[in-house]
Amino acid sequence: MHRRLTLFAHHFLSNLTNTNNSLRTLPTLTSLHPHPYSNHVPTPTPHHQNINLSTTPFHRRTPNPSDPTTLIKDDAISLCCKMWIDNFRHPDTAVTNLSSFLRRFELWLLAYQKVATDETGSYTPRSSIPNSTLQDLLSLRNAVLDRNFKWGSRLKFFIKSPRDKTDYDSLSKRKIKTILTTTQPSPFQDKIVQEVLLMILEPIYEPRFSPKSFAFRPGRTPHTVLRVIRRSFAGYLWYIKGDFSTLLDGMKVGLVINAVMRDVRDKLVIDLLKDALVTPVVTSKVDETEGKKKKKKRKYQKKRVLAEDEPKPDPYWLDTFFGFVPEEAEKVPNWGHCGILSPLLANICLDELDRWMEGKIKEFYVPSKSDVIWNSPEGEVEQGNTSWPEFVPTSGPDKTRKMDYIRYGGHILIGVRGPRADAATLRKQLIEFCDQRFMLKLDNESLPIEHITKGIMFLDHVLCRRVVYPTLRYTATGGKIISEKGVGTLLSVTASLKQCIKQFRKLSFLKGDRDPDPQPCFRMFHATQAHTNAQMNKFLSTMVEWYRYADNRKKIVNFCSYIIRGSLAKLYAAKYKLRSRAKVYKIGSRNLSRPLKEKKGQSPEYQNLLRMGLAESIDGLHYTRMSLVPETDYSPFPSNWRPDHEKSLLEYIKLEDPKTLEEQQSFIREQGLVSPQDYISMLVWNYKKNSLPMDQLSLIKSSESVVGNQHLLVGSNQDDGDHKSREEDENDGRMNAAQI
Repeated sequence: MHRRLTLFAHHFLSNLTNTNNSLRTLPTLTSLHPHPYSNHVPTPTPHHQNINLSTTPFHRRTPNPSDPTTLIKDDAISLCCKMWIDNFRHPDTAVTNLSSFLRRFELWLLAYQKVATDETGSYTPRSSIPNSTLQDLLSLRNAVLDRNFKWGSRLKFFIKSPRDKTDYDSLSKRKIKTILTTTQPSPFQDKIVQEVLLMILEPIYEPRFSPKSFAFRPGRTPHTVLRVIRRSFAGYLWYIKGDFSTLLDGMKVGLVINAVMRDVRDKLVIDLLKDALVTPVVTSKVDETEGKKKKKKRKYQKKRVLAEDEPKPDPYWLDTFFGFVPEEAEKVPNWGHCGILSPLLANICLDELDRWMEGKIKEFYVPSKSDVIWNSPEGEVEQGNTSWPEFVPTSGPDKTRKMDYIRYGGHILIGVRGPRADAATLRKQLIEFCDQRFMLKLDNESLPIEHITKGIMFLDHVLCRRVVYPTLRYTATGGKIISEKGVGTLLSVTASLKQCIKQFRKLSFLKGDRDPDPQPCFRMFHATQAHTNAQMNKFLSTMVEWYRYADNRKKIVNFCSYIIRGSLAKLYAAKYKLRSRAKVYKIGSRNLSRPLKEKKGQSPEYQNLLRMGLAESIDGLHYTRMSLVPETDYSPFPSNWRPDHEKSLLEYIKLEDPKTLEEQQSFIREQGLVSPQDYISMLVWNYKKNSLPMDQLSLIKSSESVVGNQHLLVGSNQDDGDHKSREEDENDGRMNAAQI
């Protein structure tokens, strides 16, 4: 048996050497078909190198820079978290080297996953990305690093969208001319580069931005603005509203680059941003006459069927809610080929305005000792009723001069507590500042000064003042409770009914102003009653959330429900030929939860069909009565508010600081480790034992009180040396417990 195995091995090795001699000159499949975007020179690789029959020790191969799988070392999410933590730890240091982050292939892969998800509508895990796509992504990264990338390319791509199946090499001249001369969506590779730059630049600028700006920033919404206004703008008499939305349409390239270079001085990133702003965008359109002719020839248009990898459009309820976007949040900047970088660049440029206004707020503040709510020298400590912060007492002849400022996108709101002349002086200085820094020409009409009694419109909410006469109760020095009638103002934040009617009219849900009449929403004509009711319920739930902090939340949501219910009733009357809304309500009930059937072909009873599973359940409309609408959210808002992610970052940085651990250890040495339950039990035991309340924390702080109180608690007559030794033993025990 052993001899047969020896002969077999001899013949196998001899045949192997012969075949290797014949195949020595044949290249491998990889060398015959190199990747079209790779810079790797193909080299023939003989097959016999794949079989290692020597007894030499195995050495690990060096990573191939052209292989994308070897470049994925860390998790991209952990890398992004590290960038956020480092920038929040040192928010004032200028950044000079970002090329190291641009080289990290993990960020490019994460950017591809995000952009592909937006394109296809489904998440693409890393394991399902083919190797050819990784090679294309690597070639795009190398082109950016080698400065060979061009924004807005129409025909030559390093990587294409998963939905793009076009063969650009076989296109006709007419199609190529159409692609080059008409408006096209942003290329897929441009979106990836924008996403990578956003992941790198956003952690750098977020800790540097002013807390007075709220638009286009994570964790900040219009609801945050309304809560800040309710918390901080109480007591202001004069308001200045400014519209800087023209700056969101575009700014000079030099101003944008100078604003970026205040904190980022990496030449590669600056050149990428500059090229994105300078490269022209083709915006010409197809001739309208040709489009009209084609539409006339085509009488019947077939229903469009979505492709398998094509994302679904927004549902009807979400599309309707987007029509209610306020004027301040309607415009989103889109500069050149910057794409999603444009809002960040706009905030970088307008941050100089925020910092200038913060300086003016400190200059304007003049405290008055007789003021009952703002009388501290710094202006940060506020007095009054903390559970009712929007109430501002108006008694007293002298007032504290105070000012506050807030910005949402290109719109600003300034509140002034003082004479109108101060507001006029501030407006003049603001006009000069915008002219010098942003080259923006403003006048008094673009920055109107309005009194609080007229009502200030901001984010579709009206800020107004109500005079109230509450009963103020306080405790005098002798412990006597005194009740007095006070006079004060209450800042009211109410949703604008006029603006709501305007938005509904724009969406063709009603007509008329003084007596609005609901109109049928024929867009849902071919949908079932259950689907239509479900869509409108989602819309109403979103409206309830949008008006969450409005004082008239019940009234405005009830009005929205009335319009939606009337629109659906008219739709069902036209669809089922019931002639009037009254007949629809009679059959379908007030909330339209009962099925509406045509007269012809009456089916069996609806409950029987529903029990057998042959009918779709119909949900009635929500909030058909005002009592069903939830109350306004008056939860207190802290003065130094921060988003949750910033709180977590700052807390993590604080816990990582070794000074924090030293402070905790010194506190435990001085105060000891006593839980609240132990502290209460010691107080109760001392009271029962000696009929005297004793503070056990004082026992830990001072040795003298420990000696006296131990005599009362234990009742022993030992000398002071025994007490000192007992105290040392207790301290040692506490330190051991703290170490454990």
